[in-house]
Amino acid sequence: MAKKENKNIHEVTVKIEGDSWTKALDKVFKEKQKTVKVDGFRKGKVPRSVFEKKFGKESLYFDAANAVLQEAYVKVMEDSKLIPVVQPAVDIKDITEDGVEFIFKIVTKPEVKVKKYKGLGVKPEKVTVTKDEVDHELGHLLERYTELVTKEGKVENGDVAIIDFEGFKDGVAFDGGKGENYSLEIGSNTFIPGFEEQIIGMKTGDEKDLDITFPEDYGAKELAGAPVVFKVKVNEIKEKKSRELDEDFFEDLGMEGIDSEEKLRDEIKASIKAQKEMDAENKYVDTLLETVSKNVDVDIPEEMVEEEVDRLMTRFEEQMKMQGISLDVYYQFTNSDEKALRDQMEKEAYNNVLYRLMLEEVVKLEKIEVSMKDAEKEAEELAKKYQMEKEEFLKQFGGLELVQYDLEMRKVIDKLKELNK
Repeated sequence: MAKKENKNIHEVTVKIEGDSWTKALDKVFKEKQKTVKVDGFRKGKVPRSVFEKKFGKESLYFDAANAVLQEAYVKVMEDSKLIPVVQPAVDIKDITEDGVEFIFKIVTKPEVKVKKYKGLGVKPEKVTVTKDEVDHELGHLLERYTELVTKEGKVENGDVAIIDFEGFKDGVAFDGGKGENYSLEIGSNTFIPGFEEQIIGMKTGDEKDLDITFPEDYGAKELAGAPVVFKVKVNEIKEKKSRELDEDFFEDLGMEGIDSEEKLRDEIKASIKAQKEMDAENKYVDTLLETVSKNVDVDIPEEMVEEEVDRLMTRFEEQMKMQGISLDVYYQFTNSDEKALRDQMEKEAYNNVLYRLMLEEVVKLEKIEVSMKDAEKEAEELAKKYQMEKEEFLKQFGGLELVQYDLEMRKVIDKLKELNK
């Protein structure tokens, strides 16, 4: 075994030969023998000598190499005593009938020096809630519970018109241009420009032809910039009825213990404050980590950043799937591609790796310890919080060691807060 080192990048070669290689070649041949066809022989009965003469010994090599790859990896880990921080890359250096020589590229944890992490003067922002903020949120709440009441007379801005409509281009109805009993809030700009404005003034039962021109940048190319006619009928008109802070409103609100304006305002204030405190805490931690990171010396291998980009890409893809959007559709919508998205994530990935290495070093400097017993207790509490069985929670979280690591990271962040008050 030979080893070539460059800081924390290690190239390690290992050769698999002898019985291990012979058995791998035999196993591969037996698998191929089941399906290979050679004139004069039944399937599964082709002799090894005939197979090798027809296809060459080399046809077995690469499948055999795959068969012994795990053995080679175990040998490298045992002999080199290296601990990889990313999945090692592997290439075949040489391969013959006598054996295969692999070359593993192993990235180990880089040296990290945290020069200063105490007394940096980073403090959280003080949180206050103003009367205007409470008034604003209360207004939104009243608006959400606004009632729609049928009205007589004409459609006005802000009303909801219940309409039938159908669009025609050059006298022919086009796809997607028809609706029945559609509730359209006038002034919401839901429809193309000019549509809602022409509904104003119509009465229940009125029918009208609306002359509309689609925008030049409209998504459907056959309609982009085209003049069309919408035939519209108003079936009903509804106006918004503002709610009062009365007994009926508090009953509709359904918030336990809230039966007066004063109590509702207190609840809104507490909710706004809680959200602001959470935002301030997140901002404080981000600022604290960024400030500490400016005092860190570390040469981060690009392989660690790339692996973190992979993780962020996977997480992003899962988030898109939850919204019913595939990555291909996302690329079309944003006029981008995988490379552009990976480039966009690179800075976040670099910072994630930097902060992780930095915090792990502070854990050592501050002698922070989290026992498996602590991790077990934390896992039980988290499982209870998410109403899951402990085993199922650990399976989804990634195991007890990840719970231990996560708890360790939270403890070191709390320590940094304490040291920078």
